Amino acid sequence: MGPVTATIPIDTPRQAAFDFVADLANRPSFMGRFLADFRLQRLVSSGVGAAARFRVRRRDLWMETVISDVQAPYRIIEDGSGSRLGRMPIHTAWELTEDGRGCEVKVVHWTEPSHVQDRIGELAPGMRAWYGRALEGALMQLKTILEDGVVPDRAGVGGGDRVPGAG
Repeated sequence: MGPVTATIPIDTPRQAAFDFVADLANRPSFMGRFLADFRLQRLVSSGVGAAARFRVRRRDLWMETVISDVQAPYRIIEDGSGSRLGRMPIHTAWELTEDGRGCEVKVVHWTEPSHVQDRIGELAPGMRAWYGRALEGALMQLKTILEDGVVPDRAGVGGGDRVPGAG
């Protein structure tokens, strides 16, 4: 699936928005409408190497993402895999730019299906539009959280014991 893009202006400082988006433990708070069973794969939830696993609701498809590059406070690159047996590469890029009142957040998501079953699933009627609407809804929820100062629940490590102060 080619790149699906969503953008939204947010009335909050870019650094605050960046810190929130770069922490994978915060993702269910604004992406939970289309992602389920979100679990961190490591105790450290932000920075290069932070990883999470989740299920995309519409396709009942498991994916995992790993932060592969961070250029604070303006870019986060995630790479991962999805589909049956984790054979399909997935990529997500977050870009935050300053504007007059706060910042603009842009997310771009794309996949590289190489197996015929993955290509069929990605090309299903309405799938690209669904991803676009899902990302737009996630950014609207992110805007609400950041502008209203809501402190959301954070995701935990799947199967991990509670560790005081880990985050």
